[in-house]
Amino acid sequence: MEILTQIPQLVVNGLMSGAILAVPAIAFSLIFAVLQISNFSVASHVAIGAYAAFVANTVFGLPAAVAVIAAFAVSGAIGVVSDHIALRPLRGQGPLTVAITSLALNMVLENIVRFSFGNDVRGLDIPIYRDWIFGTVHIAPQQFFNFLIAAVVTAALFCLLAFTSIGRAMRAVADNPKLADIKGINPEQIARLAIFIGMGLAGVGGVLVALQSGIEPTIGFRVILSVFAAAVLGGLGNIPGAVAGALVIGVAEELSLLALPDAYRSAVGFVAIIVALLFFPRGILGKR
Repeated sequence: MEILTQIPQLVVNGLMSGAILAVPAIAFSLIFAVLQISNFSVASHVAIGAYAAFVANTVFGLPAAVAVIAAFAVSGAIGVVSDHIALRPLRGQGPLTVAITSLALNMVLENIVRFSFGNDVRGLDIPIYRDWIFGTVHIAPQQFFNFLIAAVVTAALFCLLAFTSIGRAMRAVADNPKLADIKGINPEQIARLAIFIGMGLAGVGGVLVALQSGIEPTIGFRVILSVFAAAVLGGLGNIPGAVAGALVIGVAEELSLLALPDAYRSAVGFVAIIVALLFFPRGILGKR
């Protein structure tokens, strides 16, 4: 009976965590959809966004909303520059080469962050509120605000892709870059824009993760497995699938606490990847 009373709280926590995971998972899938590469340096840009927000919020005294915008801009800009230097020259060598190089790039950027800010855990300067209580379910107001930010960011991206010329150009390049080039769309410009938006979203995701667990250099590394699992489960390159996958991973990780210690939470990501590859190779929302 005690376990049954825990389930509603764990499900709510999982949905809140899944919404946060959805933001960097969308970033991963967006970059994959347009460039057909797995860019694992998303993890370091999660950290870069968190620290950019920290500087904006605690050093310059800007409100948290402005800090989120700063995280998007800084992470996106660094993403474009780092891709141009390290990954773009290797795209012709195949996706596996680029994926491995992105892991190396991730280590470089993570250590630059470490040397710049140290290893101390930091936090944003935000007010603390009492939990909201609904029966046996407790919801921290910051959890809810994080959920709202994630929902707004996700909705904004969907609107961009569905209703703007930029979105149509991205979809065209994702479907067939050669045909898009013939139609007058510059695939290289669209690729840079996709990287800017994707890495910017990763930075926003870093802020949301930081609001839950604090800021330190490995903040992105700690969530990258869950992010990748969400993207694979939803179908690589499938933006709605990334959201669905993130929510499933978030709830599954929380429910796993009923049977496993917290240290084994990351095992859920491994299991999700294996299940997706065995039974849903195109993702739970992927086409047959």
